[in-house]
Amino acid sequence: MKRQANLQQQWGLLKSLWIYRRPGRLSGLMSLYRPLVPQGGLVFDIGAHLGDRTRAFRRLGARVVAVEPQHGPLSWLRRLHGRDSGVTIEALAIGRRPGQADLAVSPGHPSVATLSADWIDEVQAGHGGFDHVRWSERVGVEVTTLDALIERHGRPDFIKLDIEGHEAEALAALSRPVAGLSFEFVRGALDRAFACLDRIDSLGPAVYNAVAGEQRVWRWPEWQSSATLRAWLAAGADGLASGDIYARMETE
Repeated sequence: MKRQANLQQQWGLLKSLWIYRRPGRLSGLMSLYRPLVPQGGLVFDIGAHLGDRTRAFRRLGARVVAVEPQHGPLSWLRRLHGRDSGVTIEALAIGRRPGQADLAVSPGHPSVATLSADWIDEVQAGHGGFDHVRWSERVGVEVTTLDALIERHGRPDFIKLDIEGHEAEALAALSRPVAGLSFEFVRGALDRAFACLDRIDSLGPAVYNAVAGEQRVWRWPEWQSSATLRAWLAAGADGLASGDIYARMETE
């Protein structure tokens, strides 16, 4: 069983390498992030996986704190970015409070590891795209908070959150606004997106946009109000299976 799980993990990582680091993807990511990531700025890549976004942030001239708790993706992240002095790699998960937690892992699908058992139930019941995924392993990981990362590394210009249903828990421990951030949404678990919006709006005024799936183009030519974004989500987010919501926030 262990050998089979190892083979599944290697196959899953190879799939991720093709999906997330294939030719042509980098230029699209750089175009997407260029208005949000200043030259010489600081970015937190939370759920860095194999570092495709880390690579884009570095090409835009930002320093990156890449946060990834999984051993397999972490080994590749270190191989691809470990010698770059502009990248700090943290073998951590992010949550509401520091401590230890169990990460649910699907060996063949390393990009969907999660700290949220409830999220697994939600997407299996309401998504359809997760029917083939089995979170068969539990791995103990160290958890820290966004505020703790800020204390350690400084206030980021942008935070990318892609932690499979645990984004609202992570944002609960962000005590002050940052200029920009993004978080994932998934069909069947849209209430979690509303929880993220609640937290962001509580920190101060923000405007929003969205990106469908793994595309690299904005959903709307103009940034939208919280009310407009909430109405779009409540209406089913145009039937999208998943995507990312981006926020621009006013900072002090």
